[in-house]
Amino acid sequence: MKYANNILETIGNTPLIKINKLAEELPCLTLAKYETFNPGNSVKDRMALKMVEDAEADGRLKPGGTIIEGTSGNTGMGLALAAIVKGYKCVFVLSDKQSKEKMDILRAVGAEVVVCPTDVEPDDPRSYYSVSKRLAEETPNSWYVNQYDNPSNAIAHYESTGPEIWEQTGGKVTHFIVGVGTGGTISGVGKYLKEQNPDVKVWGIDTYGSVFKKYHETGIFDEKEIYPYVTEGIGEDILPKNVDFEIIDGFTKVTDKDAAVYTQLLAKEEGMFLGNSAGAAIKGALQLKEHFTKDDIVVILFHDHGSRYVGKMFNDEWMKEKGYID
Repeated sequence: MKYANNILETIGNTPLIKINKLAEELPCLTLAKYETFNPGNSVKDRMALKMVEDAEADGRLKPGGTIIEGTSGNTGMGLALAAIVKGYKCVFVLSDKQSKEKMDILRAVGAEVVVCPTDVEPDDPRSYYSVSKRLAEETPNSWYVNQYDNPSNAIAHYESTGPEIWEQTGGKVTHFIVGVGTGGTISGVGKYLKEQNPDVKVWGIDTYGSVFKKYHETGIFDEKEIYPYVTEGIGEDILPKNVDFEIIDGFTKVTDKDAAVYTQLLAKEEGMFLGNSAGAAIKGALQLKEHFTKDDIVVILFHDHGSRYVGKMFNDEWMKEKGYID
């Protein structure tokens, strides 16, 4: 008989799927690394489990402990699954721009959810970074995950996601494209792929209101680049330690409107019911088309599931209010 001993054993080994209609203007074979097949419906399941296991191994996370983390929702889901199987409590801190669905899903799997304002500086005591740290200091027997600077985040993708992409493409992948938030996925996958073939190009998808693109190109952390944006799960107003800028060949920025519109198009044109960052990723790939040839194999990682965005990008009233559709 073949079966998993628990839900955590089903993480990883997600499929590669050809993108057809939306990639028609690209000269290359364009493939999606489809991470919604993970049990928590996102790529974050991989690093969440790795961070928990590493914290257990070195004693940071003790039996009966409380896992505390600031999350845009998906890392929280992965951590919650690990906590359920392993017997921990969870407290997750989200910014108020995250979808109601994400908050409801985290509560549904037994987590306590704390909501903070988006439009404050990272070091403001109300920010979700600051509140996470404070709760960790105040809560007995707790572990503050800190996915932004936790090295287990990138290592998870170096050990699993990268090797899967290399094997599934028969070593023929030429470009890897992914939205960048904590930096764990792009840095871990990029490091592995470049070790196999230094000619593989690694492109990050950024959003307007985030510091990544300018910092990569100039080395300047420009606070004028920072302002609130709608796109969820990518971009930052800080520089996480998990972003290895030396591995990244370049960034392209995608507007909130384009990300939202292409999220809908993925569902309607490809049958790919995905999250907001997937819309940004496919639009970003289209913006990079002059970098591809007919012989290239381009892999775009799609992070999470459309069910998290039913009240936003898949709600035409919301889209009209934002001015994204007529």
